[in-house]
Amino acid sequence: MTHKINKNLFDYIAPAYAWFYSYQKRNFEITLNKIESIIKLKECKNVIDIGCGTGALCAALNEKGLKVTGIDLSQKMLDIAANKSKNKNITYIYNSILNRLPFEDNHFDVSFSSNVAHGLKEAERKIMFTEMNRISRCRVVIIDYNQHRSILSDIIEWLEGGDYFNFIHTIRQELSTTFEKVQIIDIRTRSSCYICK
Repeated sequence: MTHKINKNLFDYIAPAYAWFYSYQKRNFEITLNKIESIIKLKECKNVIDIGCGTGALCAALNEKGLKVTGIDLSQKMLDIAANKSKNKNITYIYNSILNRLPFEDNHFDVSFSSNVAHGLKEAERKIMFTEMNRISRCRVVIIDYNQHRSILSDIIEWLEGGDYFNFIHTIRQELSTTFEKVQIIDIRTRSSCYICK
């Protein structure tokens, strides 16, 4: 079954995301350092970043010595990502997490996704979580909003038209229906890492 996501918005805003690439990469480096006691990245070989955007998380993971695959539904995002990560062990693929990905079960040690889940409807998140679980051998890591709201986030997410307002209230319960164990680590005031097994 093929699902549609409005990729036009992300093709349109890709250049703006590129401006914040270095800032995002630094934040992802901090996030990875905070969760490294739980997820032993040094013991991993390959990981995937679902909804990789301009590739900032992919680059931070690659600098940890990992082979990284990034997927995104915006070709413009992927073009920027590929340009920023030349000569690195990162592969970018145009695809949607809402379709079955072209990987065997347990293909990756860990599946990551950052700030994607809140933009999907609840039924789509279920598909995403199930597919990430299928392709992951060890863990699934969702980096996204927590329940601490700000007016700026509210406005931006209202304009984007995702499911942010529902997501921040239901994410814990949703994850617990797909995964046996969910550990939540606050990363910043308004974002958390949801580490699932």
